[in-house]
This record gives sequence, structure tokens and C-alpha cells, in this order.
Amino acid sequence: MGRLRARSGVYRRLGRVAALVILLVAALAVPVQTASAAPISQGRSATASSVESAATSAAAAVDGDPGTRWSSAFADPQWLAVDLGSSVTIARVVLNWEAAYASAFRLEVSPNGTTWTSVYSTTTGAGGVQSVDVTATARYIRLYAERRATPWGVSLWEFEVYGTAGNIVRVAEFLADCPFTHRLPDDPIIFPGLPGASHMHSFFGNRTANAHSTVATLLASTSNCDPAEDLSSYWVPTLYADGAPVEPTGTTFYYLGEGVADSVIARIQPLPLGLRIVAGNAKATGPDDTTISRWSCLHAGHVGSSKDFVNCPPGTMLESYLDFPQCWNGRDLDSPDHKSHMAYPVAGQCPSTHPVPVPKLRQVLRYPVNGDPARFRLASGGGFTMHGDFFNAWPEAEMERRVRDCIRPIIKCGANGRP
Repeated sequence: MGRLRARSGVYRRLGRVAALVILLVAALAVPVQTASAAPISQGRSATASSVESAATSAAAAVDGDPGTRWSSAFADPQWLAVDLGSSVTIARVVLNWEAAYASAFRLEVSPNGTTWTSVYSTTTGAGGVQSVDVTATARYIRLYAERRATPWGVSLWEFEVYGTAGNIVRVAEFLADCPFTHRLPDDPIIFPGLPGASHMHSFFGNRTANAHSTVATLLASTSNCDPAEDLSSYWVPTLYADGAPVEPTGTTFYYLGEGVADSVIARIQPLPLGLRIVAGNAKATGPDDTTISRWSCLHAGHVGSSKDFVNCPPGTMLESYLDFPQCWNGRDLDSPDHKSHMAYPVAGQCPSTHPVPVPKLRQVLRYPVNGDPARFRLASGGGFTMHGDFFNAWPEAEMERRVRDCIRPIIKCGANGRP
């Protein structure tokens, strides 16, 4: 009996070892992709020769969701083409086939979407997950399926295109540099149509923003932003040092995909024209959970950040960071409190009440002051009352292009909306 117990113990240990071996083999068999290696095709515009149904569109093959797929009609040949947004260096293509795959196909590239050059071909495709190394520079890439392996169409869970390591920076971002334009005791969001009703604000971007501003007047105006296409207005309470107004010399407004899961980034929608958002709490009586902004010192990271003004050493500048919410209810361009139509994500996901992910606006202002924080105040009060207002007047096509080409595929773009 003792021998039987000993033998069963050996068997259990051998079983555990075998299980570990199986898990290791399985892990090695599955290609692992990190967020930094997201495909440059993700979220791009895709077209196809045909679709089996509305539920299996071309876009489903580049949406980053392995649970959706493109499926063609039941005939040969078929193709799926992706516009990568600009000419890029292509190093690898991964085809994640559904059961209906192509046994003979080509990978083709094009500078214009019209003339195509083959960079890979096979007549012995086996389906499953196929990784193909290629060397090409092009804006468009196409899978051209010559022969189906099944009676059905051809179907891809994902069509993933990867660039070279140095080709792009994997950060979902575009930006606008919008210098100070003017000061007014106006607030087009909180006190629309009531000039002089607000504390003093410093405005950036749109040159004519005031209490009477509407979408139409902003679009009819001009901007000092880089890019000039951004006709939006941004404003914050004016900063005073020793009683005199001080305007920031660095004013960058970043549009980001960070803060949510990659699967959510792939679904981010453009900020709707006319959207108004207020972030922060102008009525805060002290640093608390409603204090969204942070103060820090440029080139003096050892000082640390705070919800209130910080003491920046000589030769440095006072910085303000403020993140706006990035989940929209999908319905309202504003709300009575100017906040409840928007929400911050929770655990990388947008809440069900605000299901539409949009780019996160990050406001970064650098003021040419330093020293004793007691010298500073905002028009709204202490440093913890820092808040930002945003009235979106990006032309819709420009916003859409940047979301499509920069945010969804996780690519760092400059002010021109290009990598």
C-alpha cells in the first residue's frame, strides 16, 4: 500500500511536469504582440472586392479585434486593400485566416492604390496564422486571393501590417501648438452671450473667441495654432505673479489615445464639431479629488508635482498639466454642468453611460515664472482651481484624418497630422 501511495505521488509529479511542458509549448506556438508593436494597418481605411454580408466588412480585418472578420463572396479572385495613410516602410505582414482561407494569393503594394507590385506570392497557402516577411515602401497594401481553399469565400480575422522599428513612434498622438491670443473676462461655455460675467481668462488658438462665440463664428475666424486648421478655442484662468498677469510661453494641446486599452484605442472616434468640455474645478476650496490639474517645474523633476503651485528653482519654469475626459455619451455636445456629457475611463474602458471613446485632450502650459508659490494666484483662486475650457472647432475632415492616421493605429504625429 505504501508503494502504491509513493508511485501515485510520482505520477502526480510527472503529470504536473507534463502539464508545464504543454503550457510552455503552447506559449511558444502563439505569436506574442506587445502594445509597442501594434500593426500600422490597425484602424486604417480598408476596401475589398466584395463582402459576404454587412457584418463582415473590410474594416473588420483591421480593427484590432480578433473576434470580427472580413469575409468575401464565394468566388475567385478576391482582394482586400488597406490605405496606410502615407508612404511607410513595410517589414512584415501577418494574415490571421478564418477557416475559409486562400491557398494561392499574392501580397501587393502600391504608391497610389491603382498600380500594384507583387512583393510575395504562394500557391501552397495553409491557412491559420501566416507571418510573411517583406521589404517594401508604399502607402497601399493589398491581399490578392487567386484561389480559395474551401467552397466558401476568403475570410480574415485580422490583416496586420508592420513597419520597421525606426519607421514610426508607437504613441497614439497628434498635437496643436496654440499660443496666447488675448485676455477677456468672458467664458463662451459657462456664460455664453454674457461678456464680462466671468473671472479673467487667457485664450489660445482662435483669435476672436469671446462670450458670443458659436461654432459658426469660430469656423469663420482665424487661428494662431500650428496647424492653422485648428480653429478651436482653448482658455484657462489667467495666472498672476505679484499681482501682474503672466501668460505662458509654451502652449501645447496634445490629443492622445493613452489611458484606455488598445482595443478601445482602435475604436476611438473623432471629437464632434462643436463639442464643449470643461475640466478641473474652478470652485475648489483646496486640493481634493476634484482637482484634476497638476503643477510641476520644467527641467526640475526632483521638485515633484502637486495639485497646488510648487516652488520652482531659479532657471526653471512653472508648468501646468490638465487632462480632459475622453469618454463621450455619444449624444450631447454640452450639458448643464458642462461636464456630465463626458467621463473619464475606468480600468482602461469607457463606462456604459459614456460608451464613445474620443481622443484625450492634454493641456500643457509653461509659465516663465518660478520661486515662492505665495507670489502666484489664478483669476479663479489658488493653484488647485486650475481648469481648462475647450470649444472644438477643428474642421471635421482634419479631425477625422488625424484620428484615423495617428490615434487608432497608435502612431505619434506632429502638428501636421503626419508621423
